[in-house]
Amino acid sequence: MDSLYGDLFWYLDYNKDGTLDIFELQEGLEDIGAIQSLEEARKIFTTGDVNKDGKLDFEEFMKYLKDHEKKMKLAFKSLDKNNDGKIEASEIVQSLQTLGLTISEQQAELILQSIDVDGTMTVDWNEWRDYFLFNPVTDIEEIIRFWKHSTGIDIGDSLTIPDEFTEDEKKSGQWWRQLLAGGIAGAVSRTSTAPLDRLKIMMQVHGSKSDKMNIFGGFRQMVKEGGIRSLWRGNGTNVIKIAPETAVKFWAYEQYKKLLTEEGQKIGTFERFISGSMAGATAQTFIYPMEVMKTRLAVGKTGQYAGIYDCAKKILKHEGLGAFYKGYVPNLLGIIPYAGIDLAVYELLKSYWLDNFAKDSVNPGVMVLLGCGALSSTCGQLASYPLALVRTRMQAQAMLEGSPQLNMVGLFRRIISKEGIPGLYRGITPNFMKVLPAVGISYVVYENMKQTLGVTQK
Repeated sequence: MDSLYGDLFWYLDYNKDGTLDIFELQEGLEDIGAIQSLEEARKIFTTGDVNKDGKLDFEEFMKYLKDHEKKMKLAFKSLDKNNDGKIEASEIVQSLQTLGLTISEQQAELILQSIDVDGTMTVDWNEWRDYFLFNPVTDIEEIIRFWKHSTGIDIGDSLTIPDEFTEDEKKSGQWWRQLLAGGIAGAVSRTSTAPLDRLKIMMQVHGSKSDKMNIFGGFRQMVKEGGIRSLWRGNGTNVIKIAPETAVKFWAYEQYKKLLTEEGQKIGTFERFISGSMAGATAQTFIYPMEVMKTRLAVGKTGQYAGIYDCAKKILKHEGLGAFYKGYVPNLLGIIPYAGIDLAVYELLKSYWLDNFAKDSVNPGVMVLLGCGALSSTCGQLASYPLALVRTRMQAQAMLEGSPQLNMVGLFRRIISKEGIPGLYRGITPNFMKVLPAVGISYVVYENMKQTLGVTQK
C-alpha cells in the first residue's frame, strides 16, 4: 500500500514542491471522487498537519493514511461479526442495534450498496478501505453517529432528551466539551430569538384579554411600553438556566440509564425515551423557579422588577415559596408527549430518507439532519403546546389584576369555554417562527465552538 499512497501524494502535489496545501488536497481528492467539499478536505488536512505549518509533507500524508487505515481495520473487524472477511446486511443491522439504532434489513442493504463495488452485496476489506480512506471517521460508532438524534442543537426548549456519549468520549473528556459547545450555542441562539420568545409569552398570557394581539401589534406594544431593549426582557434567566439544567439532565440521564439497562448493554430507543423523560423531569424540578422568573420578567412592565434577584425577592415576599412552582404539573406532563413525538418523528423521517433517498451514500448531510431535527421538534412542540400555555398562564396569574387563581384543570376549562380549542394554541405562530433561525444559529455556533474546544467532528 505504501507505493499506492506515495503515488497518490505525487498526483495530488500539482506544483511538485513536495508539500500539499489545503487547495491542492481539495482539488485533487475532488477530481478522483474521494471527497465532495472543502470541509471534508479541511478535516483531513487539520488531522494530518501534525507540525501545524499549514502544509502536508510526504511523511505527514503517509502517517495520516497509515494511522487512518489502522482505525478503519478496527471498524471493519467490529462489523464483521462472523470473521469471514466480509460485511453483510445482517451484520450491519446487528451492529447498529448495539448502538441503540434500529434499521431494517433493506435499509442495511442500501448502506452496503453505497460501498459495494463488485455487486456481491457484501463488502470486503479492500472495498471498505477504498470507500472510507478519505472519510475522517475513526470507528463504527462515528460512521453511523450522524443518525443519532443529537441535541447539541438548541431551539430554546427545555424538554429535549439529553445527548448520548460513547465511553471513549466520556474517558477523553470530549463529552463536557460537547456540552459546553451546546450550551454556548444555546445561549447565542436563545438571545437571537428572544424577541419572538417574549412575544409568545405575552400572547399566551394576554391573549384571552385581547384577541387583537397579533405578531406586529404585539411587537409594537412591547416597544411602545419599554423600548427596543424590552424585547429581550427575561432572556437573561433563559440563558442562565442552560448550565444547571444541562448538568442535572446529563447526570440524571446517566443514572436512569444504569437503572433501566443491564451492565454492558446498549440503550434502545424505548429505554432512551424513558430515561430522557425522567432526566428532563429531574432537571425541570431543579431549575423550575427560574422558569417562573423568566415568565414574570417577560410579562412584567418596565420598572416592575430591577432584575432576576429583585424578581425572586418580590415573589417570595408577596406570594411565598409555593409561587416558584406554579404551573409545575402541566410542565412535567408536557415532557412525555414532547419527547415521545420528537423521537418517534425523527425515527420515522430517518427511515423514510434511508428507504427513498439513500442511493449513493448513507450520510444524509447537514441540511437533511437539521431539517429532520427541526421538524421532529416542531411536532413535539405542537403536541405539548396546550400544556405549555397553561403552565405559562399559571406562572403569570398572580400578576394579572382581577384574574382568578385557577389550577391546571380549572384553567383548561376556562380557556376552552371562553376561547375554544384555538385558545390553547395562542402564541404558537411566533414559537414556530423562531424554530428555523434558532436551529440555524445554534448549529453554526455549535460547530465553531466544537472546533475551538478541540472536539472531534461527528
